[in-house]
Amino acid sequence: MLDIKLIRENPDFVKERLSTRDPSYPSMIDKVLEIDQERREIIKKIEHLRAERNEKSKLFPIYKKEGKDVSEIQERVRQIGDEIKELEDKLSEKEEEFNNLMLYIPNIPAPDVPIGKDENDNVEIRRWGEPRKFDFEPLPHFEIGEKLGILDFDRGAKLSGSRFTVMFKEAARLERALINFMLDVHTKQHGYTEVWTPLLVKPEILLGTGQLPKFKEDLYKIENEDLYLIPTAEVPLTNLHADEIIPEDELPKYYTAYTPCFRKEAGSHGKDVRGILRQHQFDKVELVKIVKPEDSYNELEKLVSEAEKILQLLELPYRVVLLCTGDMGFSAAKTYDIEVWIPSQNRYREISSCSNTEDFQARRAKIRYKDKNGKNHLVHTLNGSGLAVGRTLLAIMENYQNPDGTFEIPKVLKDYI
Repeated sequence: MLDIKLIRENPDFVKERLSTRDPSYPSMIDKVLEIDQERREIIKKIEHLRAERNEKSKLFPIYKKEGKDVSEIQERVRQIGDEIKELEDKLSEKEEEFNNLMLYIPNIPAPDVPIGKDENDNVEIRRWGEPRKFDFEPLPHFEIGEKLGILDFDRGAKLSGSRFTVMFKEAARLERALINFMLDVHTKQHGYTEVWTPLLVKPEILLGTGQLPKFKEDLYKIENEDLYLIPTAEVPLTNLHADEIIPEDELPKYYTAYTPCFRKEAGSHGKDVRGILRQHQFDKVELVKIVKPEDSYNELEKLVSEAEKILQLLELPYRVVLLCTGDMGFSAAKTYDIEVWIPSQNRYREISSCSNTEDFQARRAKIRYKDKNGKNHLVHTLNGSGLAVGRTLLAIMENYQNPDGTFEIPKVLKDYI
């Protein structure tokens, strides 16, 4: 959530920066300012009326002592009470309208984020590794998986519907091996604390990281319960410290977790319908950092390099791109995507997204730290995939495939499988 003080004091700046995301946002800022002004005027009226009521109330003992008639004062005090109640009801409505609107306004892009409309305006930062030159026509992972009997899309559909897959034998073992490998690298080499979290969370937890209310249609809700399946471990990991004040000497905090993730993929109909590139249920190892504001952009660069390390150890070619304003996620101030090479598509596809949300999530989730002088500040939160496990599996199947339809296992995974 944005700071209302920033919107009040620098409305033109906020509108200009948000317009680079979408032209509709400046009008939302105007509406926020309008409602904010209305609610502040109501608050002033309530304060004046309360002050008047207090003054009138002070006259009661004086008038009684002097034997004066207090009926006029009593009537005015009663009228003031009615006026305050009416104004408080209006204020409650305005507060709700104000808060709901603020929750739909995205984060402000960082100054060095390129301006653009969509993925075509993203900026490539670097590449690692050379895509393999095949002396045969490389197969897509779903054909390899079906021929080997290790990916079963028909049974996945039978059990759960489209965009669900059953893995057998080597695919199931490789999925498990990749999870353990990624967690080992991030905990032993990068200093993360491994966490096991619930997969069901309350709505206020999703509100804290920005999935609610804007992306409600992409979430799976448990019927007759106020709980949702998590779309990413970013949600529970970031909210571990919701409504807490962290001592400064405990920062930074690095958390990693493996979880299944659940997304309806609303709006993705017809995209990547074959294979395991885009599923309703998928495995991911997530990285979350909670840091002091002055450290967050150095931590973002480290976060990207930590996710890259997994691909380097697996010897999978990839590239890093800086997302433009129009392609960034709702909560992000700056985002790098890591895209792995997919031979059958002859292109790079996203396998990790690493973002700095600055204090956007911390303000929503009320995550603060206390400095050495005893003053409280909002933290900055960062998150990234380290990595999406299913997409790593399909990248291995395609990049390490043999002419006979089998595929090799990367050297670094030999001890895991």
